[in-house]
Amino acid sequence: MVNPITGPGGLEPLGPTTGAESADGAPSAGGKDFKQILLDSLEEVNRLQQEADCGVQAVLRGDTDNVAEVFAAVNKAEIAFDLLMEIRNKLLDAYQEINQIRV
Repeated sequence: MVNPITGPGGLEPLGPTTGAESADGAPSAGGKDFKQILLDSLEEVNRLQQEADCGVQAVLRGDTDNVAEVFAAVNKAEIAFDLLMEIRNKLLDAYQEINQIRV
């Protein structure tokens, strides 16, 4: 069986994959709502950026010689941040489009 593709840092897919919502569309006790998924993603991006910063500081202090690992951590944090910014941009576009709908 093929596993769903996860984002940077092993982020979970945004959509429900196992029917975690009830018939009225509200998340069930085992599922996460969109707000919680978004907050978890923000925390994960923040954690990746902090790890990258700690790695850069360690290289600058001379505590580590593993520059490749630090470079990978920085790239991972950059990709996660770029993905987060794209999600933000799409949410803002959707919000603006909804505001332009005439009732």
